[in-house]
Amino acid sequence: VQLQASGGGLVQAGGSLNLSCTTSDRTFSRYHVGWFHQAPGKEREFVASISWNKDFTYYADSVKGRFTISRDNDKNTVYLQMNSLKPEDTAVYYCALSKSRTLLMSGAGVSSWGQGTQVTVSS
Repeated sequence: VQLQASGGGLVQAGGSLNLSCTTSDRTFSRYHVGWFHQAPGKEREFVASISWNKDFTYYADSVKGRFTISRDNDKNTVYLQMNSLKPEDTAVYYCALSKSRTLLMSGAGVSSWGQGTQVTVSS
């Protein structure tokens, strides 16, 4: 499954961005989807995930209350609404698909990765 992530950009601290992850693959709705980020010199980290049927969402402690993950299976798209952005949110953001809701959070069991979109938050 090929994924296309978009919506990144440069924003001031306190600002907002809405990332999108989409695909033309019709099996998209069967996958759990996650967002990860990777800052320069650091390992890729889990940000948020949503189950295939939207029943479950998970967030890293660092983004709880600021980020919201959602999906529209009719549009084969998952969104990450990022509010109250901080300079430490600066990273490349990747979306990922997995058949395992629990393994996804660790980055294991990922079937496909998107190409990444850069988010830069200035202070």
